[in-house]
Amino acid sequence: MAFSITNVISYINYYLLPTFTFAITQIVIMKKLLLLINCVALIAVTKSQDYIITQLGVDTDSTILHTQAIQNIIDKAELDGGGTIVIPKGVYLTGALFFKPHTKLVLQEGAVLKGSDDITDYPLLPSRMEGRSIYYYAALINAYYIDSFNITGPGTINGNGSRFWKGFWDYRDSVKKTGRSATNLEVHRPRLLFIWGCNNVTIQNVKLRDAGFWTTHLYQCNNVLIQNCDIRSPFRPVKAPSTDGIDIDVCKKVTVRNCYISVNDDAVCIKGGKGPDAHLRPENGVVEDVLIENCTFGESHGVLTLGSECIHAKNITLRNCKVESNTPILRLKMRPDTYQTFENITVDNITGKCGTIISMNPWKQFFDMNGSTAKPFATVRNITLSNIKVQCKSFGEMEGNAADTVSNIFLKNITATAEIPALKSKYAAIKADHVIVNGTPLVIQ
Repeated sequence: MAFSITNVISYINYYLLPTFTFAITQIVIMKKLLLLINCVALIAVTKSQDYIITQLGVDTDSTILHTQAIQNIIDKAELDGGGTIVIPKGVYLTGALFFKPHTKLVLQEGAVLKGSDDITDYPLLPSRMEGRSIYYYAALINAYYIDSFNITGPGTINGNGSRFWKGFWDYRDSVKKTGRSATNLEVHRPRLLFIWGCNNVTIQNVKLRDAGFWTTHLYQCNNVLIQNCDIRSPFRPVKAPSTDGIDIDVCKKVTVRNCYISVNDDAVCIKGGKGPDAHLRPENGVVEDVLIENCTFGESHGVLTLGSECIHAKNITLRNCKVESNTPILRLKMRPDTYQTFENITVDNITGKCGTIISMNPWKQFFDMNGSTAKPFATVRNITLSNIKVQCKSFGEMEGNAADTVSNIFLKNITATAEIPALKSKYAAIKADHVIVNGTPLVIQ
């Protein structure tokens, strides 16, 4: 057959064009079908996205324990493909709740999820506490490996922790009479929030109150935003022991913004593991890329604390914040039983009243080498404190353990009034630029 131009055109028109046209038609049909399926799925999700608990069997009686009824709604939402658990105005008593994939929590104005004060309402599970992977009691709100998990206010999650606090102090006092110190874990108490292995988490516009133990514990999470939250636990009439505001434990890319935090322990605490082999264990690790900004800090044990269970903190920034406390702005707890690295820490544009600007001291609480012959040490480097204007009791001190190394500490544009004006430090790596205390340049002793 001769392949003239005329023959080639005839061949295309007769054999190829119909096939090509059919294929294009099929693609168009498939695209329309997929669009229809997506629309149907979207409509289904939209129709089922809100699960208002009072419309699904939860009584408004605040004295009834609603744990199972609320958990049933969470489970139903997961089976339906996901949805938002809505807590309307009222007080709802509950034990531990476990959120599932594609479920979220909204607390409307006047809504209170109130924690049971009976520890048996919080099951004992594989968990994470004080820098170690152990069995411990579930929190009031739990989310394990749920991406895009959200908690939204303006309502309240209240841990109802008074009974747990009183039990702690009574036990501690009784143990003290025997000549030993009680640990935090000996009195069983639930945390308020425990979020484990979740990515793209948002906690916003919610009030977090009166945790039995830590308030917000993030473990192995990435891309977390906590904003416009009000986090509190009391100092009086009963102190709320170990109620840390936000514990960041082996996490990356965490932002805390526009929050108020006042708790009876550390406001924001960087964790990650403890012990002489902590840096070798896969469940431990670095905390990096943390931004804390535009927050107000009331009383606590420290505004930003690295430790007491921290092996590596990197790229941590506290900026544009107001402090109203008698505690350190930056606190470094140096464990002699743990290898630690604290690096690239920035504190900038802080105003108000504090106890000290910086506090770096050995931290020997519950020191335990676990039989190891290792000689742990810490590396502290690249820390900048700048643009700070505060009234304080003391400028601070930097006194780590004997083997710790410190380098590149920069203090600049700081104006302070202090009862004890000098910075006590044994390290030569501190550079001060325009640091004025009580009207005169800072003295480093």
